[in-house]
Amino acid sequence: MFRKIAIIGCGMTKFGRHEDKTLTDLMTESSLEAIRDAGIDEKDIGAIYVGNMLAQELNKQTLLATVLADQLALYNVAVDGISNGTASGGSAVRNAFLAVASGFCDIALVTGVEKMRGSPRDKVTDLIATMSHPSEYVQGATLPSLAAMFTRLYMQKYGVERRHLAMVAVKNHSNALKNPYAHIRKAVTLEELLSEDNPKNPVVADPLRLYDCCPMSDGAASLILCSLEEAEKIVDTPIVIAGIGQASDNPVVCEREDPTVLEALRRASQQAFKMAKITPKDIDVAELHDAFTILEIAESEDAGFFKKGTGHKALEEEVTSLDGELPINPSGGLKARGHPVGATGVAQLVELTWQLRGEAEARQVKGAEKAFSCNLGGFASNVLAFVLARGD
Repeated sequence: MFRKIAIIGCGMTKFGRHEDKTLTDLMTESSLEAIRDAGIDEKDIGAIYVGNMLAQELNKQTLLATVLADQLALYNVAVDGISNGTASGGSAVRNAFLAVASGFCDIALVTGVEKMRGSPRDKVTDLIATMSHPSEYVQGATLPSLAAMFTRLYMQKYGVERRHLAMVAVKNHSNALKNPYAHIRKAVTLEELLSEDNPKNPVVADPLRLYDCCPMSDGAASLILCSLEEAEKIVDTPIVIAGIGQASDNPVVCEREDPTVLEALRRASQQAFKMAKITPKDIDVAELHDAFTILEIAESEDAGFFKKGTGHKALEEEVTSLDGELPINPSGGLKARGHPVGATGVAQLVELTWQLRGEAEARQVKGAEKAFSCNLGGFASNVLAFVLARGD
């Protein structure tokens, strides 16, 4: 029987451009902050998991977990690097969860990290495109191009309009203004995003424009996991990882039965809710993987919060706003908080931990007790879903 697992510490660097910090600096900073937050000694950690996608290519660095252990002066501990595309962070959390739940170790540190901003944009775009199927990659498919085709299908099938995409950006930029860790802390308006001749919002892949896409970011995020039984002795408000789900889908997007359905997300979410013994209606706040604005709308449906084809209507009705019935991406999401790809899945859970503790300050969702996140690898070909709950 697995032990119940809780988050007792979290830390995060500011996301953005870090010209003065190395990849090692970033992951060490967030890890030390998580350790301090948990109030434990580094030597209590029995295993370290580091999620990362691009360090070998962009930073000429491998064995990140070993490097992090050395930075923390921890030797003879289990260390593993986890690479699962843009779902690397979520996968690292899942591995740490399994290690502690099984009794392999009592306390685990999980860190997600990426340093992307110092590299040429075309190189980063190409490396991220390798998450597509080889048959698509050789045809020049990139993640923005796949997202653009997905968006066009959504528009045709469900009546989503450009203004709905812009509304996601406006909402998430507004939330990011309240988040000191966010990469882009800049308000935008519907008028400027819908302007056809706005030079600051050019077309990236029609119908997607610049402000429909998340930025490339540097940053790191960390969590400390331990058994709930021990967590209750260490912290006042342990945050329980109540449910986890993971599923995959056909990586060739055009071969999916219905390309507008994120089937892996559906299955992963169902697994997480079943494990947590709750339904989507019980969730108070969510962090969704909005690498492109259309994804927040689609994920809100396929995770089970809204009926298929109605996510944009919920957005219009402000259901997903910070003071709405189901606030989505109070952090600013990938869209504005930023997307250092290996760190994203961890950062989502850091934000939700703060929300459930009541420590999210100006962006705090009132009375939040249960939370949901999803972390996508590729174009939703590998998805992890998490349900968190207050342990008190």
